[in-house]
Amino acid sequence: MCGIAGWLAVQGTGPPEGTIEAMLDAIAHRGPDDQGTYFARTGGGQPDIVLGHRRLAIIDPVGARQPMLDEVAGVALVFNGEIYNFRALRATLEGHGYRFVRDSDTEVLLRAYQHWGADVVHHLRGMFAFAISDSRRGTVLLARDRFGEKPLFYCQRGSNLYFASEIKALLRVPGIDPSVDFDAVGNYLAYRYVPAPATLFRGIHKLMPGTIAVWKEGKLRHSRYWSAPDGTPLEPAARGADPVRDFTARLEEAVSLQMVSDVPFGAFLSGGLDSSTIVALMSRHNPNVMTFSVGFREGAYSELPHAAVVARHCGTRHHELLVSSADIMDQLPMLVGMRDAPVSEPSDVAIHILAREASRSVKMVLTGEGSDELLGGYPKHVVERSARGFQALPRALRHGLLAPLVRALPYRFRRVKTALANLNIEDWRERQVRWFGALDRNERDALIRLAPQPRTEDGTPPFDGDAAASSLRRILYFDQTSWLPDNLLERADRMTMAASIESRVPFLDHKLVEYVSTLPDRYRVRGLTGKWILRAAARSLLPKHILTRPKVGFRVPVNDWFRGPLRGYLCDHLRGPGSLTREYFDGKTLDGLMDEHFAGRQNHEKLLWALLNLEIWHRRYAATD
Repeated sequence: MCGIAGWLAVQGTGPPEGTIEAMLDAIAHRGPDDQGTYFARTGGGQPDIVLGHRRLAIIDPVGARQPMLDEVAGVALVFNGEIYNFRALRATLEGHGYRFVRDSDTEVLLRAYQHWGADVVHHLRGMFAFAISDSRRGTVLLARDRFGEKPLFYCQRGSNLYFASEIKALLRVPGIDPSVDFDAVGNYLAYRYVPAPATLFRGIHKLMPGTIAVWKEGKLRHSRYWSAPDGTPLEPAARGADPVRDFTARLEEAVSLQMVSDVPFGAFLSGGLDSSTIVALMSRHNPNVMTFSVGFREGAYSELPHAAVVARHCGTRHHELLVSSADIMDQLPMLVGMRDAPVSEPSDVAIHILAREASRSVKMVLTGEGSDELLGGYPKHVVERSARGFQALPRALRHGLLAPLVRALPYRFRRVKTALANLNIEDWRERQVRWFGALDRNERDALIRLAPQPRTEDGTPPFDGDAAASSLRRILYFDQTSWLPDNLLERADRMTMAASIESRVPFLDHKLVEYVSTLPDRYRVRGLTGKWILRAAARSLLPKHILTRPKVGFRVPVNDWFRGPLRGYLCDHLRGPGSLTREYFDGKTLDGLMDEHFAGRQNHEKLLWALLNLEIWHRRYAATD
């Protein structure tokens, strides 16, 4: 786990001396253990190449320094992430005559590129973002893992290309300014995050997950090498006699692979099904797993008692942490800066606080992230299976009678309100955006003066799913290609790396994902039960009440805080004279939403949190021109 940065520049047009050091200083938290740089002035009309690296040593802490070079072959590499199958790849490459001098996934990646070229990505099982300079081919290869667990941003200035693990490093390059992209602001207000490849900064882009980009002769050419298989209809496949057993074996293999580490490691444990299953499988391989849990002083929102039950059951060395509204807000402006974007979910801040506590004992943790998006764990996944049947009802009945009745229901019926309102949206692309609390088109038109329209065209992720696929597969594909990489995984990376700790996600092992996608929908959602196959697999691993208790999620009590201790803070940012974003909105509509929330007539916590964070981002970067 590390941070990378660099550029390719036409000779004589690159940034001034000291720029790469400034870029690396900006991401020092990603790699406090070591730093390295590589400069290549190639001549002959080829661009100057600069690579920089900050290292958090997990595998081979003493060796494996970066940038890693093979001067004879003319190849240089900077790499962020972990290749979990590096030892198997090393054995394969040794069979092809390659020799290795260290036990390092970085060296394996370097040799694997020399052997397979850009096709190396098809052989990697892990999370990664890397840049490889190849002087013989006259190219630089940028690559990002299949789900986008590891970040990579880039900016083009004429024939020059700059890249880095985080935007803040790019902002250290003279001439790259933090000006706002108003189209991206519109999409943020529609999604509550910014879909790739855009960012809130004009001219700065994310490399898409599952994508390689080759820079040659001043041009960057993108190629998507992997896509989540749920985007296509289910294909008949040969399966074992017991899918639950096969699923369990594949998940355990992913956990075992991701426990490879030369430094102390542990796990984040919420007490929910996902992280509890990961911890139970870890405990099969290591009797001294360290677990870390965070809860809230408001007891109704805390899952600490459930986490403690799992910790005792699995025999872990358990650590607990309590946070309050003051802890959250004290950290929020700093973490907006660490993410270079609004903090989309209140739980992000609690995760960072937990990561900071865990970093006192370990340098790497496994988490249960990705299970819901792979296995259908949200209520929307259950409801979405009824979409086609519901929309077969007469339109007059749905829109003329049911819709007004649903809107009139009080807040305590919020799940019913959300489900029926979303099922009434005929456009499945718009419906997918709406499920996580985004504004619909009418609400956006009423509130937002920017008049944004989120991307819902065919042909680009996450809206390139096959319409012939089941409703469940289509919405899971959206989750896996948008909500997950652009929100949850971005959160996981920034909040943990801000504390100089690595997080790993076994549920997103692509071999496991590809297997699950061969299963009929009933193995994921059965009746009103989501994640059916995981619940079946966990019966032999966890206490019964952990399997049967309702899904809570890692919920921060922002709803109550905005009506209580954080009301003044919210009003100052959204109504105060210093607000930089109020001009984006219709003031009467915004004030009405806030007053409805304060009075308890409706819960607008997700929208108000999104608006608050957008304001903090603007104040942080003064990005108003």
